[in-house]
Amino acid sequence: MAKQPRTLQCSNKRVPDGLTEAFIAKIYSLRTSVKADYLKEQFLTKFVSDDTDPSITRRTRAINKWLATERDNEATNERLLTTSEDFNILPRIQFGKFVTFCRDLIAEIIGDTVPVETLIGAFSGGASTSRSRTESHPAQKYLGRAHVTQSCLELWLDICPDEMPTWFCEPEALDYQVVPGNVLFTVPKKTDIDRCACKEPDVNMFVQKGVGNHIRDCLRRININLNDQSINSSLARIGSIDGSLATLDLSSASDSISSGLVALLLPECWYTLLDSIRCPVTIIDGEEHRNEMFSSMGNGFTFELESLIFYALTRAVTYFGRYSGRVSVYGDDIICPSSAFADLEWVLSYFGFSLNRDKSFADGPFRESCGGHYHDGYDITPFYLRGPIKTLTDLIHVANQLREWAKVPGLSILDCEVEDIWSWLKSYVPKELWGGADTAYKFQLVSNDTPSLRLQPEKSRRSTGLGGYLHWLNATWARKSLSDGVDTSSYLREKGTFRLRKARASVSRLPYIFIHEI
Repeated sequence: MAKQPRTLQCSNKRVPDGLTEAFIAKIYSLRTSVKADYLKEQFLTKFVSDDTDPSITRRTRAINKWLATERDNEATNERLLTTSEDFNILPRIQFGKFVTFCRDLIAEIIGDTVPVETLIGAFSGGASTSRSRTESHPAQKYLGRAHVTQSCLELWLDICPDEMPTWFCEPEALDYQVVPGNVLFTVPKKTDIDRCACKEPDVNMFVQKGVGNHIRDCLRRININLNDQSINSSLARIGSIDGSLATLDLSSASDSISSGLVALLLPECWYTLLDSIRCPVTIIDGEEHRNEMFSSMGNGFTFELESLIFYALTRAVTYFGRYSGRVSVYGDDIICPSSAFADLEWVLSYFGFSLNRDKSFADGPFRESCGGHYHDGYDITPFYLRGPIKTLTDLIHVANQLREWAKVPGLSILDCEVEDIWSWLKSYVPKELWGGADTAYKFQLVSNDTPSLRLQPEKSRRSTGLGGYLHWLNATWARKSLSDGVDTSSYLREKGTFRLRKARASVSRLPYIFIHEI
């Protein structure tokens, strides 16, 4: 048998058996500190392997939770429909007055009517109801079959001839196929349960993304920047220092946005539009379920819509309760004055949302928001081991995560016992792959060595043809400069194997010593 090239021997190398168990044991053996103890508590919460609950069990639990949320949504829709205007949603604050404040604020943010250009969205690279992940490049979605719900198709055909760019309305471009709604699927989330999301019909997703982008732009004008998680993270740090700010996280937030709530708070024009492009039905294992929720994860405007609603509800609570302090939202990650925590929890509950008490904090020295975990101002954000360490890229990723976790901001110092663990992991990585500079990059080990080689995913390049041209037109039709656009002449598809490439130019780096922060 011919000898395998050294590059492939190196890049596809599997790590020794038992490495995962040994690494876990070493983490648990770290000496006690706030940061280390928190890591021990958290780093295996998302671990999935053959020894944890099987995938069918995790999936079943996720679907059962999703359906339970739908039963809650049904109750919320009925409650909001029958709530009297003079019901006190807060002490001496009537429901009608509270809702009017939220409506006016939302209308002020997004306007009473919908600009037509808002409907010109984009295709994403994710799977849709008509296409699997492997054939979901945006360029492919401009030609051939295109799933769409009946109400969205009627809107689409109504606006297309007069408002949409001519290139997108050519009759030969898309073959419209009407479907009842989206399709539910699950993805790994935690050791014991998956997360539910939905694949949307193609045309629905195109318009949804345009709407979502518009709402995102509107929120940014009032300093709610959904492109920057660091804002909430920084506010969480402040709250952990002086206790002035609380951090709230909700359970199944996007799935708990009931249709009745959206109808109650949004301008009529906006509600009518969103209702026509959402999916009223979700298909679960071939069975149709008529939704009580307004939109789910996977919908192109859900994240922006939930951010808008949570901002309005939080602002209303602080206004009527006369609570001073910063309000910020990023999806269901909410920042509010700590004094408003109890009232906001009650209001959110009345409107159909459940507080995740394990991830919400108003007292004590700990705060968490948007991936930032802080104790008395110190960053104790953990990393997560999501599965067994099987391949070289798994190993590099874990070693880089450990290094990122252990570093001290502003210094280049690491604790000796953490350095021992990191050096042990490093010993299993070929020397050619030492010398990386980015801990988020799993194809090269971050170290102080001179960089030589890095792993590169093997990809096949395919021509996008006419679909790529249409994708380019869509991406550039409203551009303001030559740099606004995308390269769609071809697209890369990752194969799942790796090869060695010459390393990028090195960057200056300081030597590391390892210590714990606290």
